[in-house]
Amino acid sequence: MLKKRIIPCLDIKGGRTVKGVNFIDIRDAGDPVELAKKYVEQRADELVFLDITATIENRKTLVSLVEKIAAEINIPFTVGGGINSIEDVEYLIKAGADKVTVNSSAVKNPELISELSGQFGSQCIVVAIDTKFISNEWIVFTEGGRSPTSLTTVEWAKKAEKLGAGEILLTSMNTDGTKSGFSIEITKEVAAGVNIPVIASGGAGSMEHFRDVFTRTSCSAALAATIFHYGEISIPEMKEYLAGKGINVRL
Repeated sequence: MLKKRIIPCLDIKGGRTVKGVNFIDIRDAGDPVELAKKYVEQRADELVFLDITATIENRKTLVSLVEKIAAEINIPFTVGGGINSIEDVEYLIKAGADKVTVNSSAVKNPELISELSGQFGSQCIVVAIDTKFISNEWIVFTEGGRSPTSLTTVEWAKKAEKLGAGEILLTSMNTDGTKSGFSIEITKEVAAGVNIPVIASGGAGSMEHFRDVFTRTSCSAALAATIFHYGEISIPEMKEYLAGKGINVRL
């Protein structure tokens, strides 16, 4: 059985790590290079870097910062923000990214997923889905959670897989930053609806929340920011707790 992954996430704005609640109320969370080094020391399984304002500011990901972080880590590194082309991905891989994540650009141009997976392999392409529960339906949002689309979340995840996505990063906007727990139902539906790994994101506030998402859904990984950045829970104690609950993690 594949081991469940614990993944800290660096949301980047203005070269700093930040964190908000429900995609707003952004506050500083520290230097991204120092945090990345800390997570390697704590045996994080992977690291995700999201340049959260690249798309809305109509610019590319901060490549120089990606290079600085990549030079300090030896774990799989996923980078996203403002990726629109094969050239964008080439720059990031040269800078040290192992995988890239696309979100708004993939919704606007779904064939981008096929182009990127054809060029770099599906294992390199993560489709990020920001989703919000509105009027009894989970809807896909773009532009950093600012713009609702007509896409329903499970159907978009299935389409992304067919187009060549190798992984789904699913963030619940309803729970993001609230520490109230992952959105179990939509995570369960998406993970059951696709045959590629799903990373659960949004709402982690306790070790029990990780236990719940791993035991109640078939997600492959769980991502968190706030509880790790501010030292509320360390990754080693999280993994030891999960192992004690019979969850297969890399200690």
